[in-house]
Amino acid sequence: MSKNSTQNAPARFSPDLFKFLSDLAKNNEREWFQENKARYDSAVKEPALDFIQEFQTPLAKISPHFEANARASGGSLFRIHRDTRFGADKTPYKLNTGLHFRHERAKDAHAPGFYLHIQPRQCFMGVGIWRPESKVAYEIRDHIASNPKAWKTATRASKFAKLFDLEGQSLKRPPKGFDPEHELIEDLKRKDFIATAPLTHKQVTAPDFASEFHKMCQAGAPFMKFLCDALGLKF
Repeated sequence: MSKNSTQNAPARFSPDLFKFLSDLAKNNEREWFQENKARYDSAVKEPALDFIQEFQTPLAKISPHFEANARASGGSLFRIHRDTRFGADKTPYKLNTGLHFRHERAKDAHAPGFYLHIQPRQCFMGVGIWRPESKVAYEIRDHIASNPKAWKTATRASKFAKLFDLEGQSLKRPPKGFDPEHELIEDLKRKDFIATAPLTHKQVTAPDFASEFHKMCQAGAPFMKFLCDALGLKF
């Protein structure tokens, strides 16, 4: 069986992943983590890297400009370590497993991505771009205002709408430079251009989850293409 095949693939994620993250939530300390690092590697890190590797070919079929990078560090798998430098919360570890399939331009531009979030009772997948800088947000809003039909097609089509909900924060007032009476003013007020779909533990641990995730990404592709077009990025 091809490693990249989504057909009849073994389950990458097991209940052990959720058990480890639940235990970590109760013992978010460096000493405990070091004592249980072998559990993290076998239940979380290795299955996640296998999933990323497996998703490379399906992702390329959606768009050749997004990356599934299975490196242990600096790739598509988010680090388990939290950045505690600036926040009041000094707990050292994240309580979720995050996989982000970024656009190839993500390193030098605010760019959209596909995202998978695995956490006990809080699993979801997402598409889009979270909290872009002002210039990037303006470009997206301008594209929405100039192409209302394309935006509505990308976000209201049944294939997309039955899976995804547009999420994130919005401005309290219409953004400067845009008609307050525009038919899409509520979308133009968005600060985040993301859509999410909830997932259950059963879905994530199913043998066909890689295939299901691929289909969900396909359903989100028109939304992603709209954002790429808005930012002058290839899709």
